[in-house]
Amino acid sequence: MFRSKSTDPWVFYSGAGLVILFVAWGVLGTDSLASVTDSVLDWLLSSMGWVFVLSAAGFVAFAAYMGFSRYGTLRLGKDTDRPDFRTSSWIAMMFSAGMGIGLMFYAVAEPISHLGAPPLGLERAGTQEAARLSMQYTYFHWALTPWCLYGIVGLALGYFSLRKGMPNLISTAFHPLIGDRVNGPIGKSIDVFAIWATLFGTATSLGFGAAQINSGLNFLWDVPISNGLEVAVIGILTGLFVLSAVSGVEKGVQFLSNVNMVLAIVLALFVLLVGPFVFIWETFTESVGAYLYQFVPMSFRSGAFGGSEWLSSWTIFYWAWWISWTPFVGTFLARISKGRTIREYLLGVLLVPTGVTFVWFAIFGGTAIDLQLTGQANLIDAAAKPEVSLFSLLEQLPLTTITSALVIFLVALFFISGADAASVVMGMMSSRGNLEPARGVVVVWGLLTGLAAIVLLLAGGLTALQNAAIIAAAPFVFIIIGMVVGMLKEMRREPLPTTVPAAHAPVGVQPGFAPPPTALGPDGPAS
Repeated sequence: MFRSKSTDPWVFYSGAGLVILFVAWGVLGTDSLASVTDSVLDWLLSSMGWVFVLSAAGFVAFAAYMGFSRYGTLRLGKDTDRPDFRTSSWIAMMFSAGMGIGLMFYAVAEPISHLGAPPLGLERAGTQEAARLSMQYTYFHWALTPWCLYGIVGLALGYFSLRKGMPNLISTAFHPLIGDRVNGPIGKSIDVFAIWATLFGTATSLGFGAAQINSGLNFLWDVPISNGLEVAVIGILTGLFVLSAVSGVEKGVQFLSNVNMVLAIVLALFVLLVGPFVFIWETFTESVGAYLYQFVPMSFRSGAFGGSEWLSSWTIFYWAWWISWTPFVGTFLARISKGRTIREYLLGVLLVPTGVTFVWFAIFGGTAIDLQLTGQANLIDAAAKPEVSLFSLLEQLPLTTITSALVIFLVALFFISGADAASVVMGMMSSRGNLEPARGVVVVWGLLTGLAAIVLLLAGGLTALQNAAIIAAAPFVFIIIGMVVGMLKEMRREPLPTTVPAAHAPVGVQPGFAPPPTALGPDGPAS
């Protein structure tokens, strides 16, 4: 099953071998692994924190430029291609793959944590001003910036693979910079880095999901919270997402993503209707305004004049976590976005998830903040264990048992659908960009992801998971910069689009239509 002609032995075996060595290290030397990762993390945060902050801000600016530039009319595919998926399914797939478990895990935990310990000490804890700041920073961490990171990597992959007919690989974007050397050790090393970042970014989410499921079972049926149970949860769900992954994108991921979206909407509507309805929408309105007004200052805070510890724990961790997910989500976005123009793609990838994120956190975070400020519940103490926060909120609302069970089910589905897509994408990256990698390859990456999540949980719990995400993302931030430079260099070869005057429009061309430029391959017009 590993002898498929499409499988790249160098990428597959070296990538898998490195992960196996890591897993073996975690099993044989758990304390050593925890000590080394802590040391590496301390060095990265002290030396490279500013790189994450500055690059994230730059990627947002670049995404805005691409959407409004002349390149926005280019299509991800041939000029005659049209989207493979309905817009609703397209949005559901990219949303559940990009942030599913995280939104469940931090829906209450982050706003309440910031209320109890305001970002950068800018407000007094537990006040209305702290509540406004908490929602502002929650939006900052979850809305536009992460989706710009995802969108840029997906755009580069979609442009080169769908429009230029090149392999759907991270290394492909470097062809304009290093030429045919992308087919040699340099290009293959880039793809191995991409797999490494994808696997550990996904493992982090799986660990969060397992911890939240364990907490939910403890909340509902007093099941003990233990590493053993979390390992069992990861093992069972890993088997399920491997089964889903080998069914293919159209069957597995699309079905699970649609189910996730429907159930998440049901849960959000329930909390909206039984919660403080007016306060939720007031929170939404005021917090979005504060987020937009403070977006630029927040984007450039690096801790030079204080607050570096808080930034490392929150903002820099998030930027690193999102960057570690960009190879996976970007490849997946490119896979499902064939036929869409760059402008349509960016509008969909950036604005729709951002809008949903605003509403999601306003509903759950707003309800939690209202309960805290009015003295109906002490959720700040519950936020000390973030995996329990959402259940603590639901305990204050009607139908607690039903909604808590729904949360457990949703987290499990997000676990399966996110890891499902990740294992398929890693299979693609180790199979020369083949959209249908061999099932055996997909299974191996799925199993290794589950094993990595287990090892990290045993090595240090949620902290070790966060550390791994940051360490995995460190080299990849420079790879994304290289992808942007390579894509811009190639796009400059595209001819300027011209508008056809109404009086001279040929048959079949509507007046005002701007024909997309002819696709150019690396050596000239595509044959």
